[in-house]
This record gives sequence, structure tokens and C-alpha cells, in this order.
Amino acid sequence: MLQALYRFCTTSCLLLLASSAAAFEAPPLTADEAAAAAADYQKYCALCHGADRQGNASDNAPSLRSRSLLRTGFPELILFTIAYGRRGTPMGGYFDEIGGPMNNEELYRLTRWLKEQVPVESIDLPREPVAGDARRGREIFAAQCARCHGAEGESGEGMVGPAIGNPALLALAPDAFLRYAIENGRDGTEMAGFAGVLSADDIDAVTAYLRSRETRWTAEASVLRPLPGADDYVINPHGDAPEFALRDGLYVLSADLDRALREKRRMVVLDTRVTSMWQIAHIEGAVPVPYYHEDIAGLARDLPADGTWIVSYCECPRAAAESVTRKLRAAGFANTAVLWEGINGWVALGYPVYSGEAAVQAAASAE
Repeated sequence: MLQALYRFCTTSCLLLLASSAAAFEAPPLTADEAAAAAADYQKYCALCHGADRQGNASDNAPSLRSRSLLRTGFPELILFTIAYGRRGTPMGGYFDEIGGPMNNEELYRLTRWLKEQVPVESIDLPREPVAGDARRGREIFAAQCARCHGAEGESGEGMVGPAIGNPALLALAPDAFLRYAIENGRDGTEMAGFAGVLSADDIDAVTAYLRSRETRWTAEASVLRPLPGADDYVINPHGDAPEFALRDGLYVLSADLDRALREKRRMVVLDTRVTSMWQIAHIEGAVPVPYYHEDIAGLARDLPADGTWIVSYCECPRAAAESVTRKLRAAGFANTAVLWEGINGWVALGYPVYSGEAAVQAAASAE
């Protein structure tokens, strides 16, 4: 099955898809396969994309029931986005070979399930670049797009549009994919089509401008770090307890957490993003406990039960961390808090992260 679409290398890595969406020929998922894919969606995706795939439940995550998206993004863009994430956004990679929880079979099954929920015919988009005036496109983008997507297409808290200027997206998305979305919109979302609002030349110009943002992207080698064991959970085990003044009884500010770390206070810090994001960069000493972690009872056995503070963070800036913290509080852990600004805010405020072996590898290669 699916031989016409993909092949596996000897290390079982995810390989290139056929360029034609029509080449993705496979029988419908069985009832058991569909149920497993639906369960994976609720476990890994619903927190941000919504229980009914409606989008914007958290993190400006796009709708996954948009006919426009499924018509043009299946299978290649959707599959690779799930597998490898969108670096520079809260979307982490879920492929197990980069530290995520899903294998090849599960990734393909989820991709096919998403398509089956929106039964539309896929469009074979051309691969040729769109010729347009990028300078003109920048002006149009500022006037028409920035209020929803951000001045540089970076999106952000309070915005309804996804990060369409993200270099990782642009590295995979052909010009025709971008142009189709601009022209036709994304049904089921607040993204209206600009056909009839902008001329064909202006749509080409915006497409060319978005493509110009791709040049910001650089690749780095990825080397997985060993995951910490239970004996490594507590930071500064012989230190004094921190003194946190929580906002709304739940949130700790980055400044207060940084101060506690510099003062070598005893605590546990949990990184609740998908583990591949922890592999890229994390607050030093943080333990990866992704929001979809199911064995809360087992985690409770590993965590100190002596009142040690447990601070959780994510990239949302708070949704995933809040979900883990609620579970911990239900399990009896009172001294728990969520990092208010999330790791993006932490970095933006100038506080340090530990990039791990991926950064070390990249630096060594450059020498």
C-alpha cells in the first residue's frame, strides 16, 4: 500500500512524497485505523487546533477542516508539517526520529484521516515560481494582511492568522499554494479570498513578497539529547525553596523564575511542549513532559512529594502548561505554577535557554 507515493530508507526515515497529490492513492482507512487516527488527533492536536479541527483553540493554530487547505496541502505539506513542525512557531515536530511521539505509520494515518474528514478533490499545484513585484507585495501585505498575520507574517498572541511568513513554511510551500490561499481564502476561517479585491498582478506581488521571506531560514543539524531520568528532575536539590508571588494563583513571571534559577533554588521545571521542541531549546534543567503525557500517576511517583515547587512552561504561551498543571494539582501537587510569558516570552525578554547538542553540533561543524 502507498508504494506509488512513498518509500522507506533503511533507517525508516520519512522520505519525499510524490509531487502529485493525485499519486496519493490508498484505500479508505478501516474503522479501526480511523478510530486510532481520531484518538491521535485528540491526544496531540486538539489542544491547539480544536476538538473539531476548527482552529484557533490556542497558538493561532489554523483550522484543519478548511476545504481550501485540504484541497491544496494534502498530502505533502500537511504530512511534513505534522512530522517536522514549523520551526519558529509553537508547532513542534511529531516524528519519532526527531524526538516526537509518532512513527511513519501513525503520521500517514493521521494525514489520511484529516483528508477523509473533508472529502474534497486534491489539486495538483504547479511547482513553477510566481513572478511578481516583491516590493509592491510588501506594501500590499502591510495594508491588507499584517493586521491578522503580523507585520512580518510572524503572527502572535491576539492575531487570528497563522505565521505565513515563517521560513519553515516557506521552505516547503510552493508559490502556487500561497497564491491559492491569497486568492481563494481559507473557508471555515477568517481568511477571506482576495479575488476581486486585488488584481492578479497584486496577488502575484504578495506571493513574491512572502517567498522573499524564505531567505531568513537556515538549517541546523539535529542531534537528539538523552532524556533526563527521574533522578535529574529536581534542580538544585540542596537549595532553598523559591518564593513565588503567583499571578491569579497560577502564573509565575519570567523575571521571578530567572531569579530563582540564578539563586539556585530547589524546584522542578517542566517543558510541556512536544519533546522535539525541548530538543531544540529549553530552559536549563527543564524536564520534557509533553502535554499529551498520559501516565500522570507515574509522573506523580517520579516528582518530589515534599512540596517542591513545580513550574511548567510551553510556547502557547500557556495552554499546554496549564493542562499539565491542572492534572498535577488534581493529583495533589499544590506548589505548581505556569510560566506566564511562555518560552517565547522568556527568550524575548533576554533570559537564557539551553540549546543542547543540536547547537553544539552546528557550532562544531562551522569550526
